[in-house]
Amino acid sequence: MTFATLLTAAALAGWVDAVVGGGGLLLLPALLVAVPGMPPATALGTNKLAAIAGTSTAAVTYARRTKLDWAVVGPAAVLAVVCAGLGAALAGAVPPEAYRPVVLVVLVSVALFVVLRPRLGTVAVPQRRTRVRVVVAVLVAGVGIATYDGLIGPGTGTFLVVAFTALLGADFLHGSAMAKVINAGTNAGALVVFAVTGHVWWLLGAAMAVCNIVGAMVGARMALRRGSGFVRVVLLVVVFALVGKLGYDQWLAG
Repeated sequence: MTFATLLTAAALAGWVDAVVGGGGLLLLPALLVAVPGMPPATALGTNKLAAIAGTSTAAVTYARRTKLDWAVVGPAAVLAVVCAGLGAALAGAVPPEAYRPVVLVVLVSVALFVVLRPRLGTVAVPQRRTRVRVVVAVLVAGVGIATYDGLIGPGTGTFLVVAFTALLGADFLHGSAMAKVINAGTNAGALVVFAVTGHVWWLLGAAMAVCNIVGAMVGARMALRRGSGFVRVVLLVVVFALVGKLGYDQWLAG
């Protein structure tokens, strides 16, 4: 795999992340194939350098054109920085076979949940937003999903979108906008830990970051233009792709 292919993968990952999350599904395997022998922690760290550029760009783009629920996004983003850092610190200590079946079950559940509820996320349901649900959403996003992002990564944005849609009644477009802010926080927290431990290839990550920004700008503007129905379709495609990738790794690879 050539350097140009890696940059292309970074741009595509930025687009996917900006629309619904899951760009790591493209970029992490690309890094591991392109650079044989790269430690998984280094692949995660270098991916975070590229991803934080794209998610931050997408977050700003969404924030300028949509109304964000800062009562949720603010505290969840702060927690996300810390918890993603803790997850990153544990990244080398947890073998993939320990978490892969759990993530598979969660992804299949997400897919069924979205497919069986076709109206979910197509329109906002603001009456679903209660004080208790706000607290639960902050903890799920800022602690649970953020820790997962630092530890593993791929699918984080997708989990965030579904969490905000299911818990708070946000439509998919606004759920994706909120997810970008949290995802920028998780990327920042994880990146600090990976950088301190020497698991970031800075030049490669910086080059991919530029392409990731371009993809994120295109993806965010496309999602804003096409709306929640478009985001729902991309979400399902990403979820099924993640299930296929993790299922292959679990039962067929090696």
